Amino acid sequence: MTPEPQRLQYLEAMGLTAWVSRYRLPNALPSPACEWEAAPPVTEERRAPGERLHALLDEAAEAQVAMPRPAPAEPEPRHRPSAGRARALLGDLVPADEPETASESMSPSPVRQPGEALRFTLQVACLDGRWLVLLPGEVPPGSVELRLLRHLLQAAGVEPEQMPAFEAFRWPQVEGLPVEAPLEEAREGLQAFLAGRQRRGWVPERLLVFGENATLDELLTLSDGHCPLLALPAWQGPSLSELSGSAEAKRALWPRMVGWRDAWSAGREPG
Repeated sequence: MTPEPQRLQYLEAMGLTAWVSRYRLPNALPSPACEWEAAPPVTEERRAPGERLHALLDEAAEAQVAMPRPAPAEPEPRHRPSAGRARALLGDLVPADEPETASESMSPSPVRQPGEALRFTLQVACLDGRWLVLLPGEVPPGSVELRLLRHLLQAAGVEPEQMPAFEAFRWPQVEGLPVEAPLEEAREGLQAFLAGRQRRGWVPERLLVFGENATLDELLTLSDGHCPLLALPAWQGPSLSELSGSAEAKRALWPRMVGWRDAWSAGREPG
């Protein structure tokens, strides 16, 4: 804090008039006691305010230089890198027989590299919320395939109230995510998709698959008329496009559709 006499000197050197109370005002605190410098004699040559200000600044700078300065603090010792980190940086330059502590010898578990997701697209529909129909392929069935499917179902005695619209299920649904178990994650994705459709009244009793490919076979693992993934009785036949272009494929399909009428009727009966 600047002492009062020195403050007044700075003000006077800058040409500012300082007013000091000579008497104590009523109910005022007493002025702090200080030593006042003697006024310079009248005969002394007075300098301009700017010169006096620079002189005072020079005196203050000289006083700061004359004051003893504290010794600079010693810099804190830098932490030496651990031996394990040094060996990691130096690689093979460190001999293998160098002793290591137990904590340094423990290395983190290796990070698995993200795998490649299983990629496929299914066209999905559900007949009256009961029979699940899957068609592998990027493109939904056209008018010819839909008409053929309706005729096949009618011939087999399966008559839904209305033919449902197919919707696409694509996997992966989000690109760029890390993949550890491609097949298991794809199966869980399909199960989650079907579980979400329960809000629309989907309660599948049977699975019909028109078409074959390696990815779909690996995904569903159909065996002996059963789908373990969905826990449903399952049937798999040729694709609708193949059936629409081949009379022989249609004739070969009829014997395989035996029992559809009874299964469809049995599901309608109240339990």
